[in-house]
Parts: sequence; C-alpha cells; structure tokens
Amino acid sequence: MYFLVEVALKNKDEELNLIILELRKSLASLQEKLAKEESEKKAAVDSLAKEKEARINTERSQASLSEELDKVRGELDGANQRIASINDMYKLLQEYNSSLQLYNSKLQTDLDAAHETIKRGEKERSAIVENLHNLRGQHKSLRDQLTSSIASQDETMKQKDALVNEVACLRMELRQIRDDRDLYQQQVQTLTAEVSKYKELATNSSELEEKCLSQGNQIQILHDQLAVAERKLQMSDMSALETRFEFEGQKKLINELQNRLEDAEFKLTEGEKLRKKLHNTILELKGNIRVFCRVRPQLPDDCSSNQGKVVSYPTSMEYLGRGIDMTQNGQKHSFTFDKVFMPDASQEEVFVEISQLVQSALDGYKVCIFAYGQTGSGKTYTMMGRPGQPEEKGLIPRSLEQIFQTRQALQPQGWRYEMQVSMLEIYNETIRDLLSTNRDVSRIENGVAGKQYTIKHDANGNTQVSDLTIVDVQSSREVSYLLDRAAQSRSVGKTQMNEQSSRSHFVFTMRITGVNESTEQQVQGVLNLIDLAGSERLSKSGSTGDRLKETQAINKSLSSLADVIFALAKKEDHVPFRNSKLTYLLQPCLGGDSKTLMFVNISPEPSSVGESLCSLRFAARVNACEIGTPRRQLNMRTSDSRLSYG
Repeated sequence: MYFLVEVALKNKDEELNLIILELRKSLASLQEKLAKEESEKKAAVDSLAKEKEARINTERSQASLSEELDKVRGELDGANQRIASINDMYKLLQEYNSSLQLYNSKLQTDLDAAHETIKRGEKERSAIVENLHNLRGQHKSLRDQLTSSIASQDETMKQKDALVNEVACLRMELRQIRDDRDLYQQQVQTLTAEVSKYKELATNSSELEEKCLSQGNQIQILHDQLAVAERKLQMSDMSALETRFEFEGQKKLINELQNRLEDAEFKLTEGEKLRKKLHNTILELKGNIRVFCRVRPQLPDDCSSNQGKVVSYPTSMEYLGRGIDMTQNGQKHSFTFDKVFMPDASQEEVFVEISQLVQSALDGYKVCIFAYGQTGSGKTYTMMGRPGQPEEKGLIPRSLEQIFQTRQALQPQGWRYEMQVSMLEIYNETIRDLLSTNRDVSRIENGVAGKQYTIKHDANGNTQVSDLTIVDVQSSREVSYLLDRAAQSRSVGKTQMNEQSSRSHFVFTMRITGVNESTEQQVQGVLNLIDLAGSERLSKSGSTGDRLKETQAINKSLSSLADVIFALAKKEDHVPFRNSKLTYLLQPCLGGDSKTLMFVNISPEPSSVGESLCSLRFAARVNACEIGTPRRQLNMRTSDSRLSYG
C-alpha cells in the first residue's frame, strides 16, 4: 500500500514538473511578447512624434510658400510695369538712333572735307621733302629752298590750325556723343540684367532682350566708326607735326653727326676691348668642343635616286638654325649642334660665324678649326674654297685676310705682331712638309729617303714638329702664295666618289706673337686650320692598289680620332692620343687648353645617307666632349724659332 502511494506521489511530482516547465516556457514567451510589444509601442510613440513634427514643418512650409507666392505675384506685377517702361524706352531709343544716323551722315561729310584738306597738305609736304632731298648737297640753294619751304610751312600751319579748331569742335561733339552713348549703354545693361532675372516669369522679355542687344551692337558700330574718325584726325595732326619736325631735324642732323664722329674712335677702342672680353669669357665658360654642321648643295653629277629627300631641318624656334634631321629607311634621326648651315649658305655666311674665334688667336689663344666628313662632302671647299673665284674663298684665306686687317687696325693702339706659318700633311701615317724646297725627296712613300719628322709636346701644352719649314709672313698675299704652293704638293687622287679626292690630312698653322708697346703686354696665339681626309667605304670608292692603301690609312687615323673622342666623352683615365700621328698632333686641341671648332660636312645624296649618319653621330660625340678651359698665352717669346702647335 505504501509502495503504491509512493508511486502515485512520484507520478504526481513528474506531472507537476512538466506543468512547471510548460509554465516557464509560457512565461518566457509572454516576456518576449511583452518586450516586443514594448519596442513596438516605443517605435509607435517615436513615429507619432515624428509625424507631429513633420506636420508642424509642413504647416510652416505651407505658410512660407504662401508668403513667397504673394511676394512673387507682387514681383510679377512690378516686372510687367518695368516691361511696359522698357517698351517706352525702346521707342525713345529708336527715335534717338534715327537722329544719330542723320548726325553721323553730317559728320561723315565734314570728315570727307577734312580728308581732302589733309591730302592737299600731304601733297605740299611731299613736294617740300622732295625739294629737300634734291637740294641737300647745295648749302646756298638749300637756304633759298628753306625760305620758300618755311612760307609753305606757314600756310600749312594755318591750314593745320583751322583743322585743329575743327577737330576740337568735332572732339567735343564726339565726347558728348560718347557720354550719351555710355549712359544709354549702362541703362541697356541694367535693363538687360533685370530682364534676364525675371526671364522665367515673363517669356516676352526674351524678345525685348534681343532688341536691346541689337541696339547695343548698333551703338558699338557707331562707337567704332567714331574711333576710326578720331584716329584719322590724329594722323592728320601727326602729319602736320612731322612737316615741322623734319625742318628742325635737318638742322640738328649735322651737329649730331659731328658729335658721333668725335665719339667714334673712343667707342671703337672701348668696343674692341669689350668684344675681346665677352667673346673670350663665353668660350672659356663653354668647355665643350663646338661643332658646326654644313650640308653641301646637290651637284649636277650627283646620281638621281627614288628615295626622295633625306635631309630636313626643324623649324621650331628652339632648333631653328641648330637642328638637322636625317631620314634612313623611313626612320628619322635628329641631331642638334651649335650651328647648322643649309646648302644655300654662302662662304661669307659661314665665315661670319667663326670670325670671332679666329680673332681670339690675335688675343693670345690657341685656336683649332678642322673639317670632318666623308669623301666628296665639301670639306676642302669649306676650308680652301674654289681657286680663282674670290666670292667662294674658303675659311683659311678669309681667316688670313681678317688677321692681317685686324693687325693693321690694332697698330694705333700700340700692338705689333709677328706671324709665322707652316703647312704639313699626314699621308699614310707619314708627316710631309708641304713648304719644303726638296719636294721629290719629301714625297717618297714611307719617308725612308726623306726627313724623319717627330712630334714633341712641352710642359706648357705647346707642340713642335722637328725640322719643319717655318716661314715669316707680313701679308695675306704672301700666305696665299704659300697656300698655292702647298696645294700643288698635297697628295690627291681620283676615286669613284670624287674626281680630286684629298688623300691626306692637311694642317695649316700660324703662330702669332704680339707686343703692345704702350702697355708692354705680350701675347702668343696659335691658329690651326685642318682639312682632314675624307672617310669612305671601299665598296663605294672602288679604291685599289695605292688608293686602297691610302683609304686604309685614312680610315685608321679617323678611327683613332673617334677612339680619342669616345675616351674624352667617357672621361677615361687613358686617352689613346699616340695611336696615330693625327691624334698625337691634335692632342693639345682635343685635350688641352685650346678653343676648338669642328665642321662636320654632309652630302645630301640619298646614296650617302649611311655614311652621313655615321658622321653626324661622331659629331654629336665630339660636341659632348669636355676639354680644358682655354688659356691665354702671355709668355715671353723664346729664342726658338720653331713654330708651336696648340
């Protein structure tokens, strides 16, 4: 019995536990519902508050919109009233415009009459000027003509005074018209601004704005016409004043010329000193070897080609006169140098560019100018010119003429100069003296039976060639004779590229020693002018036998020159000057304190474009080389008469 009761109690306990669990679950769900209802209630309260606030804002916005609507209606009424007043103003402007047109026609008539008067005055002035030009050389007759001219001038001045009075009246009327025009322009601008402001409210205002703009354009046209009339009147004043000033200028001209003549000698001396200082300062600061490029013109015997034009010149201001473009196989190669001479450049134009450099040799500097390029590109023509044709003289004869002319001009300043020249060629790596009297021996192929010439450099950077013939000269005529003599001795030969091809490197050297007797200043300058043999390809030159040996020697020496340039450009410790006689002779010019200029000569033939590109690339390397700063030679003249190369 007890056991049954215990079982029943246990069952009841389990049932109660189940009921408690269900009640707990119900309590949890009720709590969740309560929390959810509270959040919803809170959200509803927030929403109600927002709706109230929105309704209040809406009511406020509605009130402000009503006020703005009333305000816009008032402004619309005002705009309509302004439009009516603008229409009235437009009618008045039309009436005033018609009156302006009538007045403008009257003004034009007056201006035509003034022009006729001015033309008569100009004709009289022209007659006076013509008489002055014809009778300027005769002083007595000039006075007679001056009297009659003064009478004519008085008459012209009377006419001018009448024109001035009339112009003053016209100017006052023009000023009044301008003031009225400016006032109406301001009114039109104000009305145009108001019309554009209320354009959305009144569509008819656009038509009125177009009419106002049209009226403004008409007023602007009138303004331009008035300005033209005023300029013409000013020109008439100026022409009358010029007539009077011309008489006064004639009186002052003689006095001014006398004053200029007195100042000329002083300015010439000071200008020469300043020129030397500025020119030498510029070249001393530049440090690089300067490079000029010259393109020879097409020759009648140049072979024709379908490749078209291969050389062109940029036209931009940055590269004008300094740039050159070479086209090969459709690809353009651009180069920039210190100066580029086109085919139509004359010998005189080329020399003008180097004249100051040549001049610095008289100032005590070492100067070196050499021509580089392929065979037939015009190197010898640039340096020597064409014999028997004075207008086509080359750089060497022109330089000599300038030196001797300047030498003569510097004598009043106390300068006395002594000149010595020598000429040699390097043929097949052998030095030949072109001024030697024993030509036959000196031209033996390898110098076995001739003199052995050696090149020496001293500590001051001067170069001497042993046993070389040196000649004292006193005039450019003497040097011209020596040049002709050297040209006959120089090695030339015929190739497929050139009828008279230079087969050697020609070196002309002038040593200049100057002493100023008043300042006791002494200078020593050296001028080296070098015509290099032309580079060529065996496939084009067709050289055989002796010509083949010459070509190989030329190309080897030019290759050594390129090696020296590349070493200088890379600033290498060792520069192979001793690899050839040419580079060893030019060592002070390329790596010392000389002012050096290179001419790269280019042929415009399409068949030569490959060799021309090689020359231009080499010239660009040369232009990038940095050498020593040019140094003025102030040493005393030594007893050694041998000429030094710089």
